[in-house]
Amino acid sequence: MSSTITIVGGGIGGLANAYALATAGHTVRVLERAAEFAEVGAGLQMAPNATRILRQWGLLDAVLERGVVPRRLVFRDAVDGAELTHLDLGADFIERYGAPYVVIHRSDLLDILMQACRRVGVELLPNTRVDDVITSADAAVVVSGAGEFTTDLALAADGLRSTLRGKLSDDQPIASGYVAYRGAFPLSEIDVELDQDALQDVVVYLGPGCHLVQYALRGGDMFNTVAVFKSAAYDRGEEDWGNPDELESAFSGMCPDVRRGLRSLWRTRKWPMYDRSPIPTWVDGRLALTGDAAHPMLQYLAQGACQAIEDAHTLATEAAKTEAAGGLDWDGALRAYQTVRTERTARVQTTARVWGDIWHVDGVARLLRNELFRDRAPNDYKHIDWLYGG
Repeated sequence: MSSTITIVGGGIGGLANAYALATAGHTVRVLERAAEFAEVGAGLQMAPNATRILRQWGLLDAVLERGVVPRRLVFRDAVDGAELTHLDLGADFIERYGAPYVVIHRSDLLDILMQACRRVGVELLPNTRVDDVITSADAAVVVSGAGEFTTDLALAADGLRSTLRGKLSDDQPIASGYVAYRGAFPLSEIDVELDQDALQDVVVYLGPGCHLVQYALRGGDMFNTVAVFKSAAYDRGEEDWGNPDELESAFSGMCPDVRRGLRSLWRTRKWPMYDRSPIPTWVDGRLALTGDAAHPMLQYLAQGACQAIEDAHTLATEAAKTEAAGGLDWDGALRAYQTVRTERTARVQTTARVWGDIWHVDGVARLLRNELFRDRAPNDYKHIDWLYGG
């Protein structure tokens, strides 16, 4: 039984839901307020909990073609540059989790999803602002600049600052006081010499109140860098916090490799880091939250896009289960979706906060963290099985 579904927001979460639901036979439209479907940013890490789903959707080959499968995930101390531990992402890892770890440019993943949506008939409407969703027991009316759309289901995929989330919760985004600077440049434009390890590994440098992440993109033709630091100006309550001068100051005591990494950043834009606290209710009648509108999280587990893809897979799967059991039941599917996803994503959100605290410790706590990391066996998966496993 086919339904009409309207999705508010055309980012990775919105398009993932559109593709999953359209391939299940539903009629889907996506309303995006921007003039085009596009992602601003740089690299994105896709763990096997997401790439397994992309394989099931028939999209993993396209992701592999445009991304990079790194050899290892390496953690180093940002002060002295010493390796603390690593996770081998090769054959044993892939066999254990059923899919590879892939890094890809955000815009490339969005383009793959957008082209896939077009192939299955999803209606994509850019430059369309949504003002409200009026929901009832068996339908929703999406009020937009392009008119009103009556639909069997409305999905709010409108991101961290979702206005539609306000229909279910009065919470607000929470500033972490940390800010990110990013950069993704062709190798020919990188003014530092990169060895093969840098091009084959995802490397994370952990420092007091800061960290740096680097890895290759687009088949090794591009190099991605992210620098994150705690803003002293934020702690002082200043309006202009996280500026480039603070960036330089925050990393001033770090090792030469980290300092050189700062040369590969865009300085004209910053990304203040926010999340929200988990909420237990994502569904109101025929309106449901998804992606960052439901569970915005800090970036330390690299799971934002992965969890949005999990959302899309779960909702489509739960709807299909009801259909197979005797008839499409959106109320039952939405209840199951909310039950499964709120518990899972709450754990990811709260763990990401803790992980960030561990990354950024100083003094005795840094020495203890480093010792614990060094004692970890490279084939010890116990801390990630819950996240990457099936």
